[in-house]
Amino acid sequence: QVQLVESGGGLVQAGESLKLSCEASGSTFDDYVMGWFRQAPGKAREFVSAVNWYGDKFQYRDSVKGRFKVSRDNAKRMVYLEMKMLKPEDTAVYFCAAGGYAVSNYKSDYDYWGQGTQVTVSS
Repeated sequence: QVQLVESGGGLVQAGESLKLSCEASGSTFDDYVMGWFRQAPGKAREFVSAVNWYGDKFQYRDSVKGRFKVSRDNAKRMVYLEMKMLKPEDTAVYFCAAGGYAVSNYKSDYDYWGQGTQVTVSS
């Protein structure tokens, strides 16, 4: 098992930036593909970004390309999501997730989830 704890969420104005962090504990962090998902009220959880265990393969949903960047530091057992030029539609609870094998945008490919951190972007 792996435990994931997100941090860094908050309230920002449109156009500002936030950096989310996810710290893993329990199992070896570098064995996992790490993903970020988000869920807005009344909507399904959706894929945001993912990075493989080597930190050299990435995936982003179209709406965040060029604005968000995912990275990981296996020595620190951390994964990050840098979010720039935030928009009100980015408002959601952001979840860190851990899975295996290749980078994936499917929720079912991830086995472990954090509790989420709220990101609110005001207009």
